[in-house]
Amino acid sequence: MNEALEKQLIEELAVFGIELSADQARTLVSYLMLVIEKNKVVNLTRITNPAEAVTLHLVDSLIPLASSTFYIGEKDHVLDMGTGAGFPGVPVAVVTQAQALLVDSVGKKTTAVQEFADKLELQNVTTRHARLEELAREIPCTQNAVFARAVAKTNVLLEYATPFLAKGGLLVVEKGRPEEEELRAASQAAKICGMKLVSRETFELPRDLGHREVLLYEKVRTSQIKLPRRNGLARQQPLGEQ
Repeated sequence: MNEALEKQLIEELAVFGIELSADQARTLVSYLMLVIEKNKVVNLTRITNPAEAVTLHLVDSLIPLASSTFYIGEKDHVLDMGTGAGFPGVPVAVVTQAQALLVDSVGKKTTAVQEFADKLELQNVTTRHARLEELAREIPCTQNAVFARAVAKTNVLLEYATPFLAKGGLLVVEKGRPEEEELRAASQAAKICGMKLVSRETFELPRDLGHREVLLYEKVRTSQIKLPRRNGLARQQPLGEQ
């Protein structure tokens, strides 16, 4: 079964120009199967069909790498905000070899993801059970890229990501079909945060499993306000909506 899933993964990513080695495919499918098995006792994902999960978890996590706008390598540090079951952080770490920090506010999830990473000897994957605002105070301006997939509205994500990013670093946001109102608020929030939209690309997932938009925001200057703000304010009083 795993061999068929590995073949599916390699073929689906090739459509986007993303090359995957046999070893990488094996590692990612093994990871996915650990998630599906653990999901029987810990709620990690609603997608439990392995073939669908290959597309909706693994391929979907890696689609941003098809963008010609940026490159991530093994010397880079990347952060996955709200990692859940380890997506997109683990696939990005496996394919790019970057140092990946996967953060979630639910301890059961980070514990499970670290367990899987250790089992597969993914030494460039670390998890943290933390609030984003508190972690940003601990490791400011350290990340080359911050990934966010279906976590919150884009203006909120911009505020969370900004203090983590080094100058020139990128926030990588993956959305389904963002409404214009959300993008307008994001534009205002970006100005406040010292971020700039540098790319917006659209992709269609294989087998008609969904439309994706990848938004890339670059940190171009210091934010106009002190970030991070107090815990909870990013969601309670979102930037760009006042």
